[in-house]
Amino acid sequence: MRIGELAAQAGMTRDAIRFYEKVGLVTGRRLANGYRDFPPETVAWLHYVRTAQTLGFSLAEIARHGEELREAPDTAEALSALFEEKIQVIDARMAELATLRTELTTRVGTGCPLRTADRPARTRG
Repeated sequence: MRIGELAAQAGMTRDAIRFYEKVGLVTGRRLANGYRDFPPETVAWLHYVRTAQTLGFSLAEIARHGEELREAPDTAEALSALFEEKIQVIDARMAELATLRTELTTRVGTGCPLRTADRPARTRG
């Protein structure tokens, strides 16, 4: 199918599809007239890409795992494993953010917020 039809069926713009093609997420062959031609299964793949992005996966992660998902004997099991990995990444990031929040909170009202929290402010004398 040509890019316009693909865009309509996938609910996205031609530019988005061109971008996904540029970064290697979709592949269309070129017809003799120069038009792109995409296989019908590209629609489902683009829906997957958008859903994965909504769930916090980067395009690099989607590209990296796309082939293994297509070849997995049990796609649901493979996706569950990816989700578990992503949850671990999110948990680690949340812990980092909690530590950062605590650090910022200790610096509020210290006179010079960029000074390390354990060094007292110098007084002019």
